[in-house]
Order: sequence, then C-alpha cells, then structure tokens
Amino acid sequence: MGSSRLLILFIVPVLLDLLAPAEAVDCTSTAEFCWRCSNIGTYEDGGNYQKNLDTLLSSFSSNNQTNSGFYNSSMGQDPDKVNAIALCRGDASLNDCHACVSQSSPFLLMNCSNQNEAIVWAVHCMVRYSSKLIFGIQEDEPFQFVPGPVNATDPQKFDLVLNLLLDYFTEKAASGDSLKKFAAGHTIIQGEGSTTNQAIYALVQCTPDLDKQNCSDCLKGAISKIPECCGGRLGGRVLKPSCNLRFEAYIFYEANADSLVTLPSVKAGKKSTISKAVIIIISVVGVVFVAMILMGTLISLRVRRRWKKQKLENDNLEDISLEESLQYDFETIKSATDDFSDANKLGQGGFGAVYKGRLPNGRYIAVKRLSKNSEQGEREFKTEVTLVAQLQHRNLVRLLGFCLQAGERILIYEYVPNTSLNRFIFDPVNRGHLDWETRYKIIGGISRGLLYLHEDSRLRIIHRDLKPSNILLDEDMNPKIADFGMARLFTMDQTQGDTKTIVGTYGYMASEYAIHGRFSVKSDVFSFGVLVLEILSGTRIASFRSSENDEDLLTYAWRNWKADTVSNIIDPVIATGLGTEIMRCIHIGLLCVQENVASRPTMASIVSMLNSHSVTVSLPSRPAYYLHNSEKDTAEGTKSYEPKNSADLSINEDNITEPYPR
Repeated sequence: MGSSRLLILFIVPVLLDLLAPAEAVDCTSTAEFCWRCSNIGTYEDGGNYQKNLDTLLSSFSSNNQTNSGFYNSSMGQDPDKVNAIALCRGDASLNDCHACVSQSSPFLLMNCSNQNEAIVWAVHCMVRYSSKLIFGIQEDEPFQFVPGPVNATDPQKFDLVLNLLLDYFTEKAASGDSLKKFAAGHTIIQGEGSTTNQAIYALVQCTPDLDKQNCSDCLKGAISKIPECCGGRLGGRVLKPSCNLRFEAYIFYEANADSLVTLPSVKAGKKSTISKAVIIIISVVGVVFVAMILMGTLISLRVRRRWKKQKLENDNLEDISLEESLQYDFETIKSATDDFSDANKLGQGGFGAVYKGRLPNGRYIAVKRLSKNSEQGEREFKTEVTLVAQLQHRNLVRLLGFCLQAGERILIYEYVPNTSLNRFIFDPVNRGHLDWETRYKIIGGISRGLLYLHEDSRLRIIHRDLKPSNILLDEDMNPKIADFGMARLFTMDQTQGDTKTIVGTYGYMASEYAIHGRFSVKSDVFSFGVLVLEILSGTRIASFRSSENDEDLLTYAWRNWKADTVSNIIDPVIATGLGTEIMRCIHIGLLCVQENVASRPTMASIVSMLNSHSVTVSLPSRPAYYLHNSEKDTAEGTKSYEPKNSADLSINEDNITEPYPR
C-alpha cells in the first residue's frame, strides 16, 4: 500500500506538468484550455479550504453524478467554504463530459494554485470554483476571447447573418429549463454570382441556474463583444462565467445537435453604394468649402458655426448606412403579420399601427407600420433607427431592424408580451396584478434604463417623452423604456439644450421645458418622478381628483407629504409591502418633480437611493405646477430615511394606443 501511494504521488505531478501550458495567456483557437485566476485571496497548502476544494472537484468527475451535464455544489463552512460549478457542453456525451471535467479540474488546480477563485474553459466543459457565492448569479467577468485564424470573404454580410443566428439561439437557449440552457445549429449564407454558399455553425449556452432574463442578458452581452473579439472572422469564442458562445465555418459539435435555421431575408449590400455616395458628397462639400473660403472669411465663419450647431445630429444620421444592414424585406414582414391583419394588431396611435408578427425562424416580433400621413418625418424616423439600434440594455426596448420599401416605413422591435405599463397601472382590473414587489421592480428597472441613457451609453440621450404608455413590460414584468422618436443627443460634456418646438406629453414635461423649451437630464428626471407617483398611487397625473379638492397629482402628493398623511397617496390595491420602502419611493418621486431644476437628483443618485436604504436623502421642496404656492410649502434640510409617523404607514405590510415606440 505504501509503494502505491508513492507511485500516485509521483505520477500525478507528472501528468499535471504535461497538461499545463507554458504561458497562462495561451488561449488561442488551437489551445485545449483557457483559464483565468482571480486575485480575491489565497488559501494555505494542506488547509481546510484546499481539502474542501479537492473533494468537491473530485466529486464532479465521478460517475455517480447525474447525467444533466451541470453540477453545482458547496463544501465546508465559512471561511473555508468552497462553491463550485461544472458545466458540460450541451451536446457532449456523458463520457466526454466526465473526461473533460476530470482533466480540467487538476489543470485548474495546477495553474491557479492557492487561489481562492479560478475558472477554466475546455472544449467540452467549464469548471469554476470560488470562496464567494456563485450560484444563480449572472457574472460577466472574468471573460476570454478566442478569435479564429481565418477572415471571412465578405465580413459585413457574414457578421450580419451571424448576429441574426446568435439572436435566434439566445432566445431558444434562454427558454431552456433548469437542467439545460443550450442551443446549436447552422444557417447558410447564399452566395451571389460565382460566390459559393457559406455555412455558419454556432452554439450558445448558459449555466442552467440562471433565469431566462439573466441568461438572455449574458448572451446578448457576449454577442456585443464579437466586434472587438472576432469581427469578420470565420470562427470565434466568447467565454464568460455564466455563458459562452462559439461559431465556426464547419460543424464542431455533435451532429445530433445540429439543425438548419432559416433566417429572414436581409439586405447587406447597400453599405458600399452609400459609402461611395458619401465619399462623392464629401468631395463636393470640400470643393464648395474651398470656394467659400476664397469668397470671404465672413461666409466661411458663418458656415462653420452652422455646421458645428448641426454636427451633433448629422453625425448620427450619417450612420444610417450602418443600419441598412438591419433592413428587412417587405414581403418577409408582410408574411410575418399575415398581411397586417387586424387580428394581429396590438395598438393604433397617431404615428401608425403596431402588429404582432412571427418570423420564419419562429421568433415573435412587434412591427410598427408608420402611417403615410404620419407627422413623423424622415428625420425622426432615422433618429429612432440610429439611436435605438445602438442601445443595448435590459431595460430598453430593442430594435431588431426596419424596412424602407414600397413607400413603407416600418420598424421591427422585440416582442414584449405584456405591452405597456399604461395597460396595468390605470386599469381597475389589471392593476390588481401589480403588487408592491412588482411595482418596486418596475421603478428600479426604469431608473436603470434612464441611467444608461444619461451616463452609460455612447452618447448622452435625453428621452423627452417618458410616460406609462412608453414603458413596456416583458413576460416577467421587467420594464423596457420605448419610443425614442423624440429623443435628443448630447455630447458627454453638454448639460442643456434649447428648442422652439415642444414635443412630448403635458403633465410629464418639466416646467422649464414646457414653458421655455429648455431640456436636460433633469427634465427626464422630472418625468421619472411623475411616473413614480403614478405607479404608487395608481392614478393619472392629468385626471387626478381627491375627495376634497380638484387638484393635480403633484399638488395632492405634496399636500399629504406636508400633512404627514402620505398613506392617502398610496394605491389601496397594494395589499402588502414594506412601509419604509414605499415611503422612500414617494420621497424620491417628490425630489424628482421639484420646481428648482438644480435640486432634482441625477439618475445615478436615484439608483443609489433605491438600492441603499442607509443613504441620507435631502427633503424635497414644492413641486413644479404647485397650485397652492406659499412660503410654508418649501422644505429644507436632509433626512436619513425613517418614517415620521409609524401609524401613517399602516399599509398591510387611456386605453392602450401606443404599445410600441413611435
């Protein structure tokens, strides 16, 4: 027995040396393993953490495990507790799965020795462990790119079709069950002329402990990384802790997992034509500009000032050529909506009708067919296309494509089954589905979407028409901000804009915008505050009636806030809920609708206030449009949020015409 142990002690290190590459950065298309070691802490050799880790990883590779290909378990007690996950590729056989985990675990221990957290991606599996909780949590880091070595013949067309294919697989995988969230298959890019057809094989996968939304978000984030990883390549992998994707020009997974996916017809060949036109226009403008310089300095300066004033909008509109790659064929959309039948109509508004459609690949879409006499001009249409197509956030509605054929102007969006917040919050029956937890989730989601628009997207975007009918709700009641036809772009250092054309909906417009045409991120904050108070009260801003006075919602809310009777504001349908949480949202809503623009919080502050109940919050001053102005109505100071009167918190702890963006 002693000699056997000595032999094992000798053989295992030798095997590990053979498995370990020379460099930890070796993560190429030909490498068998990619791995990342974290620096969150280290463990001692021979200590309890190492013992727990060894036991846990050994159990994953044993033949006693279930056949699902997903293993997650913990061992030990804090501070030596280890959490670990092993995920086999969805098409891998049981033998391949066990072999991969058996090889990956010692490889990981060798290359990340004494590290409290590490991850390895192999061809058929992923193994991960950590001292922190990792189950059911979407994590995007650490991540790894593995670009393929060969470039596509037509990179633009290849990337376009690849994105459509991966979008299709994302929805399919995210809809999987608690045992497997995996999708694979291929599509064919039809060649033109003498060009041969090109096949794209792809797979996507999430850890099955993620819910549908988190799986979808993880994969969409991975897809968005392809341009910086593998743009124009015939193959590539994006590897993340919670999900991964791979695509190749050849089949790399088991044949029984393969299926042919038929994608909608798209037009990807217009970019070069438009690019040539842009080059010609730029050349002509250059000649004219030189001529103008010769004609006089005054004219030159005037043109320069005008050019600078319009540059912010024109830069984005010139990018329309990029969006042409998203153009759908009219016949495809016509077929998807059953020739725009009334049975598929979701809503009708001043800008056109919205229809539910289904593409040949089975994906449901929302089709907005703009009316030919719509007041929305070509400029607004292009603004919406160029804006929304570039926005990627779980709380923003996603533009899938558009159509400009046969005199039609059509926008294709993701289908959001529960339509708008307007349908729920003001409906006597449907509002019963909105308990406090759901309303709080909606408020939080809207705030995160606005924060992305104001601070985290490529350009600062002012929405200018935030209202309940422009908040769509998915199947899990997660909110998505819609309607960017009225949005305006700011550079990141710009704080305010002016306009003579006031657009939007009265009641949700800040006073400085409605009266003087001045808009900023704070005007969106005002609209958000109105939304919060409507969600809490279940009452419209424009049609509010109290038992004693004929007044608007802002006045009523402020009066009850001052009188310490805020329970009067709260929708009686909310049967249960955290009193302090509800009160805090009323407090935040009143801060957002203050008359003084500078006193309103930013969306970053609002998100912080919603996420942390320990943040000290300033007291609000009276709202804009307040109907009973008085010096006594102005509050000053700060407040660490605790209800002033516990008795006051004795809460038992328009038809839809625009369900999609204009």
